[in-house]
Amino acid sequence: MKNIHFIHCADLHLDSPFLGLQHLPKELFKRIQESTFRSFENIVNEAIERKVDFLLISGDLYDGEDRSIKAQARFRKQMERLYEVHIPVYMIHGNHDHLSGQWITIEMPDNVHLFSSQVESKLFQKGDTTVKLYGFSYEERHIWEKKIQYYQKQEEADFHIGLLHGSMEGGETAHQPYSPFTIHELVSKGFDYWALGHIHQQQVIHKDPFIVYPGNIQGRYRKERGQKGCYEISLSEYGAELNFIETCDIVWEKVKISLTSDQTFHSFFIQCEEIMNQYRKSHQGVLLEIVLENVQDQEILKKILSDEMIELLTDGEEHEDSFVWVYQIQIQSQQKLENFYHPFFNEFERQLESLTADDWEEALSLYFHPKARRFLSPLTVEEKIHFLEESKNYIGMEVQKGGKHS
Repeated sequence: MKNIHFIHCADLHLDSPFLGLQHLPKELFKRIQESTFRSFENIVNEAIERKVDFLLISGDLYDGEDRSIKAQARFRKQMERLYEVHIPVYMIHGNHDHLSGQWITIEMPDNVHLFSSQVESKLFQKGDTTVKLYGFSYEERHIWEKKIQYYQKQEEADFHIGLLHGSMEGGETAHQPYSPFTIHELVSKGFDYWALGHIHQQQVIHKDPFIVYPGNIQGRYRKERGQKGCYEISLSEYGAELNFIETCDIVWEKVKISLTSDQTFHSFFIQCEEIMNQYRKSHQGVLLEIVLENVQDQEILKKILSDEMIELLTDGEEHEDSFVWVYQIQIQSQQKLENFYHPFFNEFERQLESLTADDWEEALSLYFHPKARRFLSPLTVEEKIHFLEESKNYIGMEVQKGGKHS
């Protein structure tokens, strides 16, 4: 029976700067900076241990178009490991590491097969089993053209696999200038597997044939929560089998805690420690956000607002291999503010609710800075609403207790 066995990953974003986390302890920040490299090394480890036929990388190997020497050298080292065990690599470049960037090129070993800016095919052969792989690399950052039209099934082969870095039509507007396609267009090509890249959330968007986004290999900020890694795929005449492999070194998580009306600070602290110890069992680093509901105890509230609670929970965590770092404690809106009246607070609330688009643009000018915006994701409507609610909540509680903001 003819079959092939391979690993599919995408969106490595090697050497991501993690600029928004520079305030963390030096030891911890260095670990985070290394996380993309560690995750990719884990993927290569899995490829070698599982003795796959080849490795697919569907774009955005590097985080920026300048491709640092460090990132290229670290990538080459992993390619050499695969070369030594005769595992070829087929890869495309995406919108982040497109071909028009400026960089000093480090040559890769002969087992690395890079697709050009035009859709082309490459042949893999194992005994009497043949595989045709199709793909292209981004020539520039934005590609509005539907490059899918150039993917054409060629001469006879046992399996046909498409590599594509792009976004599905009808998705988020922010993802539209990236070689858009429809599921119908992919299915109509008659391929056996579509190895997609660009979307950082892992998802199987079709099963016959399998059309798969493996997601990025390492979460880089709080919205990229959960396990990250790659897919192991086996194709045969009977169909396909998929297996997700977790490889990320650090995982972003979020937990919600609903406090009881009689809960004390001590019991809350113990509860947080128990939750942290549960996450520690994953043997990874964890960046944890805690969301609190029903906060009534003033001692708990005071220690959260003063950041003392975070300091207590993070003390010494930077030295742990399986660290759990609480980076934020968020207090959800309190019921006790619903009918709260105070001249200052109600005027503040009115001003918040009257913010215009221009007001938002001025307040968030950093997000539009030509250099800074590269490292910041645009705020969603939900995030803006969240910031408004948090501001109202914080000021309202301070006014209620006669704090310095009243």
